[in-house]
Amino acid sequence: MSRPNYKGNGTCLRGHGEALTIPAFAEDGGDESEIAGIYLIDGHGHPRRVGMAQGNEFSDHVLEKKNYLYLASSKLRECSIGPELILDPDFQAVPGRPRIYRENSVLWEKPIRSGQANMRHTLENIEHHHFKFPMHRQPGDVHIHFYGASAFSFGDHVRLTSGDVMEVNFHGFGRPLRNAVAAEAGSAMLSRVQGL
Repeated sequence: MSRPNYKGNGTCLRGHGEALTIPAFAEDGGDESEIAGIYLIDGHGHPRRVGMAQGNEFSDHVLEKKNYLYLASSKLRECSIGPELILDPDFQAVPGRPRIYRENSVLWEKPIRSGQANMRHTLENIEHHHFKFPMHRQPGDVHIHFYGASAFSFGDHVRLTSGDVMEVNFHGFGRPLRNAVAAEAGSAMLSRVQGL
């Protein structure tokens, strides 16, 4: 359930209650309820796991469905974590129940699972393969890893629209994480690069 993808630097991170935006160039924007690990690189370049939090990785599932090779491109960069940081959670088997609200009514909900017992790779293996690179061990840096989960609303043919609210709720991880969906106005613009 865990696939390493680089989403971006800290400017793409949103907190509890903030909107996640579907860019004009995207074909879709959808929830990905997950647990996220938060790491700090100490002054000697050693990664330290600070704790874990509920997260919403937020992706363009329509693009991803076209071809698995689009997985990295399908990540919309904006993502969220919170509202609570759990310092030493039980991560062996974590049940959850995410929900999508439309106009204050539950549009979709489903039991899901995360945790070590439900992952393709061990947490130790994931951490090793990320932090084996010296560039990922710069003192003072903070890293956030999304570990994956077993279901999301797109899998049940739900298409989110502006104003919908995504709720991530895993047992033992505190209050639910809630983010509204916002859609960027206008149409996609071609990014042009000019020489100096």
